[in-house]
Amino acid sequence: MQKLSAVPHEEFNAPKGIQRVRQLPDPKLGALWDSIVLDDHLKAQLVSQAMLNFTMRGKVDRSVIPLHGVILLVGPPGTGKTSLARGLAHRTAESFPGAGFRLLEVEPHALTSSAMGKTQRAVSDLFSQSIAESAAAGPTIVLLDEVETLAADRSKMSLEANPIDIHRATDAVLVQLDALAEQHPNLLFLATSNFPQAVDAAFTSRCDLVMHIPLPDREACARILKDCLVGLGKTYPAIAKLPNGAGFERCAAECVGLDGRAIRKMVANALASSPQTAMNPERVTLDDLFVAARAAKSGRLPGGVAQ
Repeated sequence: MQKLSAVPHEEFNAPKGIQRVRQLPDPKLGALWDSIVLDDHLKAQLVSQAMLNFTMRGKVDRSVIPLHGVILLVGPPGTGKTSLARGLAHRTAESFPGAGFRLLEVEPHALTSSAMGKTQRAVSDLFSQSIAESAAAGPTIVLLDEVETLAADRSKMSLEANPIDIHRATDAVLVQLDALAEQHPNLLFLATSNFPQAVDAAFTSRCDLVMHIPLPDREACARILKDCLVGLGKTYPAIAKLPNGAGFERCAAECVGLDGRAIRKMVANALASSPQTAMNPERVTLDDLFVAARAAKSGRLPGGVAQ
């Protein structure tokens, strides 16, 4: 594996707009990566794109390949985009041993303000100071969750309903992305969005890769359901036997249409199917799971959101 210049490991206080700072690699994030059921080819593509960011961007002129160091994950809520992004940060850092990677998790809602000009200034300061300083110190990955909050589609906003400051905040994000792309090739943004149609087209055009994270198909539903039951089996051994039961595939098929998070919550609903089962979860049956899966699907609104 290629090595990048290492920086000393130390603790950092998170500045305004940054919710958390993590040193990478982080095995906890590796567990998140493993927990997300996604086609292996798509996972490999994500890791490869992230690795390319740190191997090529500093060597090839941007007039040849205009990489901005931005990967955007889009898809329905509950499909694991944020967990996947965190896990990707870990896997990327693992590919460059000793490089001293750092993950900054941005809290977009902490940057917005009703006062004129404050949102734009907060966004500019975050990118030009906090993120730039981290990138100057060593390889940095930035998680931009719910990126539509910072890069809202300006063409769909009316100036009457949306303060001009929101428009200017999007402008600031775009300007800063361009500046950081020029100055810091060891910087990668991982952005997520449940509503890609709400993300400004100019932001999307700057993304090196846009990947749609789909709802799980039948096989993926079975893997998620089995993983959940086996995990519960560590505490309640009888539950670990359920994936071997004759009705398991029927339950997995009934989960199609639910996202990964909803499938795991559905299992919790099955455990609460009666006071007796809630008192002793090992009483749960595949029939309980099937009924809970059907109820979870009927209780979802258009767009996959639970009522």
